[in-house]
Amino acid sequence: MHLSVLCGLAAACWSLIMKSSYSSLTRRALLRTGLAGAAGSLAAPAVLAQSARSRNDPPTVLQIVDTASTQQDVAKDFFIGSLAAWQDFGARGGLPGRPLVHRKLEVNTSEANWQTALAELRDNSSIVAVSGTVSEGVASHLARRLVAEKLSLAHVAPWWQNIENADALTFPIFANRQAQMMHALKSLSLVGVREFGAVYASARDRALYREGVVRVASALQVKLVEIEGSGNTRELGRSVSAQSPAVLQFFGGTPELASFTQGLADQARQRYVIALADVNLQTLRQMGASPRIPVIAAQVVPLARSSMPVVQSYRATLARLFDEPSSPQSLAGYLAARYTQEVLSGLSGPLDRASVLSAFRQRRTVDLGGFRVAYDARGLGSTYVTQSMLTDDGREIG
Repeated sequence: MHLSVLCGLAAACWSLIMKSSYSSLTRRALLRTGLAGAAGSLAAPAVLAQSARSRNDPPTVLQIVDTASTQQDVAKDFFIGSLAAWQDFGARGGLPGRPLVHRKLEVNTSEANWQTALAELRDNSSIVAVSGTVSEGVASHLARRLVAEKLSLAHVAPWWQNIENADALTFPIFANRQAQMMHALKSLSLVGVREFGAVYASARDRALYREGVVRVASALQVKLVEIEGSGNTRELGRSVSAQSPAVLQFFGGTPELASFTQGLADQARQRYVIALADVNLQTLRQMGASPRIPVIAAQVVPLARSSMPVVQSYRATLARLFDEPSSPQSLAGYLAARYTQEVLSGLSGPLDRASVLSAFRQRRTVDLGGFRVAYDARGLGSTYVTQSMLTDDGREIG
């Protein structure tokens, strides 16, 4: 997005006149029922067809997906995007002359479950790479465990944004959280915003993100006001003082943000909220976000209406294979799979763990139809960030 458009988007927020009504749906019931069910029904045919665990399996790319209800708004869309790309890849012939399987492995946060997953990664040599791990917590935990277990397995394109330096096994392709914050706040500073509030949905969110927030505020020389919640984000929104900044950057998930905007809407002062890439704008409105509160989201992928060739391919593939709306999270999943396919397609020798890891370690620059992956000295593949805004009538513009 051009800088002039970003500035216009930020400035426009000040003059928005929002409607006053909003939904009372504030819990994750939507995700635990309709959306969760959709994810299961979409995934089942491909996963069941590719669920054999024999050590004689063909080379397999494993996708590890978080099943926690708190992560379904991101994980479900991300997986659907990846699945669409892998099914399309297979339909177009995959790797000529060489079989390749894409399979999903679901995990939760229990240690017993992780031990089972690690045993699968350790003992099943047909798994040549892990691609598109989601959620953030699962991706970062897996990265640590791969290193600790000395498993020489490529961990490709995870949904992991709270990362500053990649290890020798991890190949991130999306902009990290600091790049997102810098992009969003820099555009606002150019239209005269000199202070902002950092809203942490919980103590955990504060622990995860505060260091980066302070660093970005210092770099941009803007005043930082920190606001922390203790679980009830609607009450947190109500408790924000009248003297707090009009610009609030929110650190938490989609349901928490929906609830927070409801609390903010109970106040008289107009504010707008900046969200990061973990927030799903489409789900946000369904979960009851107040239409009176403008929400701008930083995204680590192109806008879904972009004319970029890879976005056009994504939209066409998604429409052909699944009855699902486009979203930044499913586009990210699609890009994760496409990047993995691109590197694997360049292999001419055996398709095994060692050769695949060696190929990814070359960290070649790859252009995925306009989305460019080019690794820097920290092992990060992109600083690409766009912004979009949820309007009062539920449209996403940017």
